[in-house]
Amino acid sequence: MSAEQRATERIPGYCALCISRCGSIAVVEAGRFVALEPDPSHPTGQALCAKGRAAPELVYHPDRLLYPLMRTRPKGDTDPGWERIGWDEALDLTAASLRQLAERHGPESVVFSQVSASTSAIVDSAAWIQRLMRAFGSPNLCNSMELCGWGRTYATRFAYGIGMGVTGTPMPDLENAGCILYWGYNPSVARLSHATATVAALRRGARLIVVDPRRAGLASKADLWLQVRPGCDAALALGIANIMIERGWYDRAFVRDWTNGPLLVRSDNGRLLTEADLSPEGSPRAYVALDVVTGRPLAYDPSRRRYERDGADPALFGEYTLETPRGAIACRPAFELCAEACRRYSPEAVEAICGVERDQVEHAARLLWESRPVAHYAWSGVEQQTNTTQIFRAISLLYALTGSFDAPGGNVLFPAVPSRNVAGEDIRSADQLAPALGRADRPLGPSRWGGGVTTDEVYRAILEQQPYAVRGLVGFGANLLLAHADVQRGRRALAALDFYVHADLFMNPTAELADVVLPVATPFEREGLKLGFDISPAAQSLVQLRRPVVEPCGEARSDTDIVFDLACHLGLGAHFWDGDVEAAYRHQLAPSGVSLEALREHSGGVRVPLETRYRKYAEEKDGVPRGFATPTGKVELYSETLLEHGYPPLPEHQEPLVSPRSRPDLAERYPLVLTCAKNAQFCESQHRGLPSPRRRAPDPEVELHPAAAAERGILAGDWVAVESPDGAMRARARLNNTLHPRVACGEHGWWQACPEIGAPAFDPFSPDGANFNLLIGNAAIDPVSGSVPHRAYLCQISRVE
Repeated sequence: MSAEQRATERIPGYCALCISRCGSIAVVEAGRFVALEPDPSHPTGQALCAKGRAAPELVYHPDRLLYPLMRTRPKGDTDPGWERIGWDEALDLTAASLRQLAERHGPESVVFSQVSASTSAIVDSAAWIQRLMRAFGSPNLCNSMELCGWGRTYATRFAYGIGMGVTGTPMPDLENAGCILYWGYNPSVARLSHATATVAALRRGARLIVVDPRRAGLASKADLWLQVRPGCDAALALGIANIMIERGWYDRAFVRDWTNGPLLVRSDNGRLLTEADLSPEGSPRAYVALDVVTGRPLAYDPSRRRYERDGADPALFGEYTLETPRGAIACRPAFELCAEACRRYSPEAVEAICGVERDQVEHAARLLWESRPVAHYAWSGVEQQTNTTQIFRAISLLYALTGSFDAPGGNVLFPAVPSRNVAGEDIRSADQLAPALGRADRPLGPSRWGGGVTTDEVYRAILEQQPYAVRGLVGFGANLLLAHADVQRGRRALAALDFYVHADLFMNPTAELADVVLPVATPFEREGLKLGFDISPAAQSLVQLRRPVVEPCGEARSDTDIVFDLACHLGLGAHFWDGDVEAAYRHQLAPSGVSLEALREHSGGVRVPLETRYRKYAEEKDGVPRGFATPTGKVELYSETLLEHGYPPLPEHQEPLVSPRSRPDLAERYPLVLTCAKNAQFCESQHRGLPSPRRRAPDPEVELHPAAAAERGILAGDWVAVESPDGAMRARARLNNTLHPRVACGEHGWWQACPEIGAPAFDPFSPDGANFNLLIGNAAIDPVSGSVPHRAYLCQISRVE
């Protein structure tokens, strides 16, 4: 071996395995990837989790898919008869099958699926997958939005006109926050870069409030941990808001000037009062408030974002009767209605609904007010609920009271490095595609914004051909049968497809139903382009081209290469730079002024100077404030959009659809409230075949309180059966004395064996297996979004031999 071969190489990059994208150093010895270490010089590199440290085990795992495979036996056969084929044959077969489906049934008959970008490396390729989908002509992207993202990406748009907490939307300014509010979010597991930034903020004196049924992660360091009953978060948010409004602990200037709180709401029909209601000459597009000084109606023009009189003081409270050509109309300001709605959630009511003690509700309100500015972040703990939309509406109202939106230390829309959008909107806009699945049933749901379709909608379209038939699936890493509800129905649906191609690292239970399986390279074997790292202005200024640490094993290719190659085989190469990924990167980077050559020369990334501006909603152009991208141009505490579609215009607590209160008929047999949480050792349904994390977490577990365990004769470590109205699974009991005695917490994703340490596989379709999603059905879902109740269901637990 030469001295060069013996040399150790340390390669700067970032770990792409989850949303944290932690800055890292890959250690390569004699051409072999041996370790991944944190890179403290990187804005997200203060620490590295167990999943990242196990990266070499992932790269060299013996069960990796290495070659394209083709099914040779029927899907009902226990042996798929996988046959190794070449890439050209695999892509030719795939392209021919997809073209045939498009010609016979329309391109909408093919769904594209991708694993969640929050818990995988698909972010490298997500925009290119969407581009392929649009170029092909399909409107249907199954991207786990009902599990992860609806609240952050879309539900907050009803209030702020923008998402809150995903790339390209306001993020918590943790470096300057006076108070940090985490709701259903454990960054120690979900986003380590947020956890390290939070610890730094606490050291300088920031306060921390954590809302979570479990005392997990940073909850142990919090000034206040609010142990809410799963699914009752809206009541808690509105209860805190009630105290803040009653005590005057809210930013009156922000509420008056930048929310629709002053706009008058008609008492007869719930609509916002317009100028046209008051006079035939009035505009139906201009709204009306009540001027405190003159006592007269005050017109508000949303196109100009201004009241008719500068410096006016519109009323926030009161009840008024205004004369109109059709008679007198009683009206109240929207904020008065908000206050009235919040009064229903007194501290006593909140304690009864949520289980949070009344003095803690007041403590939370005081902390939020006295420790401003407030930075907040909500996560999948409140997104996997039958009332997700109402929860995020309630949190949005609460956050507006602090006046911290886009203020230093609040949730700030950080600047972004200029780049071109490559997701395919230049090829086909949404209105040039067929209606997406779910659009008719949920017109305000994810499909309204092209944000994705749910598995429930996909399964229905396959099995029932409603609203039209889906016959093909192009899957990029989405292990639907382990990550989503209604597993048995999903299995039947995937088996019924005319054609299914799946790209992945391993042959997982979902991939086993495919016709063609394509091997994907790990993020350590491929390039990845990242423009900004989300969590701070400094992180946003960094552009980095992650270089491959080692060559791909076997014939594995990156998801991006697969997309580009498949596009060319489909005859869509003109939209993909004739398969030249480098040319596509150059196109994407052009506005930034950063070249590929510079990025390759500086593997630690290139900084682009950016200026952080605050309160951008107040910036004016031609005398018109920017405002908010809502119908009124303001933060909408009261939503006419929701009202028009039959939903409450104000946030309210809606009891989870499967709970002891909503389903007393089930509660006797299933007395425990079932929730779930991520296991820190794994990315969702991945990595259980890796020895080092599996040694630390050898078996699936379900947490329950010692009192609940004793009541059932269960000891720590016992194997137990977890049963719900929809199915059953098994796990080991883990006792947690901080959990509520009537709450149990499971974990999903268990299927893979780890022979190296003798750890078994689990049958994902058997009640004797460990598939958490066998417990969850799709019958009870959020009516707006289709979000599913993984975090608030019913179950019973019993000891088994």
